[in-house]
Amino acid sequence: MELLKSKIVQDGKVLSDQVLKVDTFLNHQIDPPLMQAIGEEFAMRFKEEGITKILTLESSGIAPSMMAGLVLGVPVVFARKRKSLTLVDHLYTASVHSFTKGETNEVSVSKDFLKKEDTVLIIDDFLANGQAALGLLDLVEQAEAKVAGVGIVIEKGFQPGGEMIRKQGIRVESLAIIASLENGEVKFVEEAVTE
Repeated sequence: MELLKSKIVQDGKVLSDQVLKVDTFLNHQIDPPLMQAIGEEFAMRFKEEGITKILTLESSGIAPSMMAGLVLGVPVVFARKRKSLTLVDHLYTASVHSFTKGETNEVSVSKDFLKKEDTVLIIDDFLANGQAALGLLDLVEQAEAKVAGVGIVIEKGFQPGGEMIRKQGIRVESLAIIASLENGEVKFVEEAVTE
């Protein structure tokens, strides 16, 4: 998705050869027109899958998920990282480790919002080591629902998550796949292959 790649190059900040900061448009401040385009792209890629729910993780996955849900006309459910006074039982739970934050969280979704008859599209902002996606897949599996696929805004192709999930036979659609962040420069998979 060229619009997204341009935004990453223009506004993303490479903090190390492992970390890309995109807080100016994706996960602190949100660029609504870009999120709308991302939502439309996910909706187009998964429109034939019979999706009934979109599942994401709070908080950075919510904006692209909402836009895809709007286009597809389906509800968006987000797994909560924090305990809530109103969300105490009747839950699906999974552990998710965040490489960037260096912490493991238990995430949860009410059993009222994921049902056996659902076909679920999982959307998240980043795919690196795959822990968030695996946690969300675990929640769908607990609900005995069907997984339509995983939509990722930015995949770090040099980390193992994408390959690991694809090897499980799960469809992964990433809008931008980064091949390298070395020397402070973002290189996308296509560029790395053609050079």
